[in-house]
Amino acid sequence: MTAFRLAPAVVDAFPDTLIAVVTATGLRGHEPWPDTAAALAELERQLADGTWQPADEHDPRIEAWHTAYRSFGTNPRRVRPSVDALGRRLAKKGSLPRVNPAVDSYNAVSVRHGLPAGAFDLDHVTGDVEIRHADGTEEFTPLGEPGTIERPRPGEIVYADTTSVLTRHWNHRDAHRTRVTEDSSRVAFVLETLHATRDGHLLKTAAHELQDLLAQHAEQTAVRHLDPAQPGVTA
Repeated sequence: MTAFRLAPAVVDAFPDTLIAVVTATGLRGHEPWPDTAAALAELERQLADGTWQPADEHDPRIEAWHTAYRSFGTNPRRVRPSVDALGRRLAKKGSLPRVNPAVDSYNAVSVRHGLPAGAFDLDHVTGDVEIRHADGTEEFTPLGEPGTIERPRPGEIVYADTTSVLTRHWNHRDAHRTRVTEDSSRVAFVLETLHATRDGHLLKTAAHELQDLLAQHAEQTAVRHLDPAQPGVTA
């Protein structure tokens, strides 16, 4: 079992944080996921016909992350929150990337609801995962760059296990080691908001929407929530 924890200093800095941890075990990533394919196609269709567009940096959901990034020294227009970057890519190209069914599922839910999302292959996580400020000694190897080692700046908020950083700039980019592939069978997905009072209902809807996509291709799924009142959960 892997615990996910919000560090006290992060809770103090962002007291309205709510994070959904959606876990799936026994994932079958090599079979077709028609509902995920349909969800992606529907978003692209709505964008094309002008009935919907992804949230941009002027939307309060994205603007909150820009403010948070600046608070720990990251320029959000150069290093964008994941949902911001994904929405911009969709708006520009008219389509979302197809990576693998599990990743495609959380990308669809993320951009549809304007909430950052990520995922970790739990079989490659060491120890527990903490959302905390970096101290500057950690290492991070970006997704798709197995030969690269970066060092997060002190004060930057990261996801980290007992080995290294799993996500830089809170939710900008995931690590190569814990990336989700078609072979991943035990995965924790996260969806995040900094304004639970305003958007908590949206996050909970998104988490259950993701769970529904996963449940058709998994032995077991569950949704748990991290917040200041419950800063730790076990996945």
